[in-house]
Amino acid sequence: MGRGAKAANGVSHIEPRQITFEEFNKHNKKDDQWLMINRKAYNITEFARRHPGGAKILNHYAGEDATDAWTAFHNDKEKVSKYLKSIYVGDVVDAPQSSVQEDFRKLRELVDKNGWMEPEPWFYVGHFLHVIALEALAVAVLWYWGPNVFSVLVAMLLMATSQAQSGWTQHDYGHHSVFKDLKRAHIFHHLTIGFMKGASSHWWNFRHFQHHAKPNRVKKDPDIDIAYLFLIGDNLPVEFGQKKRGKMPYQFQHKYFFFSFLRSQDLALAIAFFYRIGYVFSPFFGGWGTFFFYMGVRFFESHWFTWVTQMSHLPNDVARDTESMDWFTMQLKTTCNVEPGVFNDWFTGHLNYQIEHHLFPTMPRTSFHKVRPLVQSLCKKHNIEYRNKTLYNAFADIVRMLKKSGQLWYDAYYE
Repeated sequence: MGRGAKAANGVSHIEPRQITFEEFNKHNKKDDQWLMINRKAYNITEFARRHPGGAKILNHYAGEDATDAWTAFHNDKEKVSKYLKSIYVGDVVDAPQSSVQEDFRKLRELVDKNGWMEPEPWFYVGHFLHVIALEALAVAVLWYWGPNVFSVLVAMLLMATSQAQSGWTQHDYGHHSVFKDLKRAHIFHHLTIGFMKGASSHWWNFRHFQHHAKPNRVKKDPDIDIAYLFLIGDNLPVEFGQKKRGKMPYQFQHKYFFFSFLRSQDLALAIAFFYRIGYVFSPFFGGWGTFFFYMGVRFFESHWFTWVTQMSHLPNDVARDTESMDWFTMQLKTTCNVEPGVFNDWFTGHLNYQIEHHLFPTMPRTSFHKVRPLVQSLCKKHNIEYRNKTLYNAFADIVRMLKKSGQLWYDAYYE
C-alpha cells in the first residue's frame, strides 16, 4: 500500500499504491477485474454494471491496457476521469509500452492538435437534407405517375437509398462524431435510427461499441456471433467441424449469403417509423400494399447495408481473444479499407475508410482522408499491412472467404 508522506507545506498525503504489471494482469477474473488507463489501475468489478456503455465493453479489457480504447471512445476525457477516482487502485510501475503504442499515441496527440476531431457542420446538414430529399422524391414519383410497375420500382430504389444513407447518418450520431456533448448526440441518434429507420438506438449502442472494442474476436464482437448461419475465418470452422458442431450446410454458405437480408428483420422496429411509412404511402397502396412496398425497400436496403458493413471485417483475421494485442495492431489486423472516391465515399457512408474509423471511432468522417497518409506511414514504419481494396474486390472477398471457411468446416467435420 502507499505510505504516508509529508509535503513541503507540512500537509500529509498518501502516495499511490505501486503495482507491478504482473500483479495487475492477474485481475482478469469474472469476480475480480481491473483495467489500466495511462498506467493507472482501476477496479471495474462493480463499476462495470453502472457503466453507461454497458458492462461487457469493460469486461473485454479486464487485466489489459485499455488506454487507447478509452481514449478512442471518450470525447470529454476530463469529465469521464472524475468517475474513475472512486475506483482507482494504484499506479502500474512497469507497464509495458511497445514502439507501436508509443507512435500511435503521438499520432493521436497530433490528430487532436490539428483539430481533426472537430466536425464540419455543413457537411452533416447537407447529408441530412439529402436523406429527406430522397424520400420526398420517392413520394413525388408515386404522386406524379401513380402506382405502376415502373414508378413503384423507382420509388423503392429511392427509398432504399434514403434508408441506406440514413444508416450512415445514424452511425455518425451514434459515434458522437457530429456533437461532442452526449445529450445532443443521443437526441439525433434516436431521431435518425428510430424515427427515420425504425431501429433501436440502445440495441445499436450495445452491439456496435463491443464490435469496435474487440473487432473479429469470438464472444466479444457481436457482429461475428453468427454461427447459427455462417462460420467465418480459418480457425472457427475447423474447431466447429472437429467438434461436430453446426446446424447449417456451411460448405454452401457463400451461396446462401446472398439471401442474408432476412437477418435485418430482427431489428427492434420503432412504432413511429411504421406509422410514418403508413401515413405517407398508404394513400398510394393501401394497408397491405404499403407493407409489401416496405418489404421491397428493405430487401434492397438491407443488401446494401450487409455488403458494405461486412466487406471490411469478415475477410480478415477472425479468432478467439487469446493473445494480448495493442489497439493499433488489432484494428489493422481485423480491418481493411476500400479505395476512396466520390462514389465510394457516398455509397459506403465513408465506411470505406474503415481503418481510420476504427482507430479513431469518434472522428468525423470528413477528417478520415486527412489522417489516412499518417496511418499508412505508421504501418510502413512498423511493417504492418495496410489493406486497401477496390469496391468489387472487397465484395468478392466476402464470398471467397465464406467459400473457403465453409470448406474448412466440411473437411474437418467429415475427415
